[in-house]
Amino acid sequence: MNYIVSGLPLAPFQPLFGLDDAELRARGIMRMTAERKPGYPCRVTLEDAEPGETLLLLNWRHLDADSPYRSDGPIFVRESATATRAVRNAIPEQQRSRLLSVRAYDGDDGMRDADVVEGVALEALVARFFADARLAFLHVHNARRGCYACRIDCG
Repeated sequence: MNYIVSGLPLAPFQPLFGLDDAELRARGIMRMTAERKPGYPCRVTLEDAEPGETLLLLNWRHLDADSPYRSDGPIFVRESATATRAVRNAIPEQQRSRLLSVRAYDGDDGMRDADVVEGVALEALVARFFADARLAFLHVHNARRGCYACRIDCG
C-alpha cells in the first residue's frame, strides 16, 4: 500500500514570518521560542523545532469543508520553514513518537472511522483504514492536546 504524509502548505504562513509581536497579537497569533525538543511540532516541516528556534502558534482550519466535521485548532509553524514536507510510504519521526488520534474521512468530508494509537503503530492503522475503499484521506492529531498534526492520502 502506498501513502503520502503531508505537512501544511507553506504559502499561507510566509506573510506572517517576521511580523512584530503586536502585529501577530492583532491577528490572534503568538510567537514562541522552543524550550526543548520534542515539544514544538511544526505542521509544515513535520519536524520538531530545535531549542531556541521561534515558531508561530495560531489557529488553522485544517478541514475547511461544508460538513459537520469542519474543524480548526491550534498549530505551530517554524518561522524558519522553507518548504512543505511530504513523505512517501514512511511515517515521520514527529508522528512516530506521539500518541495520536487518527480520523478517517470519505470523499464528502464525512468521518467514517477513527482510532487512537501510539505513533509506532500508525503505519498499520493507515493500511487498515485505506483497505476501506470509501475512505479518501486521514487527519492525524496529537491525542493528548488535540492539535492537528498532518494529513495522509492514499497514493
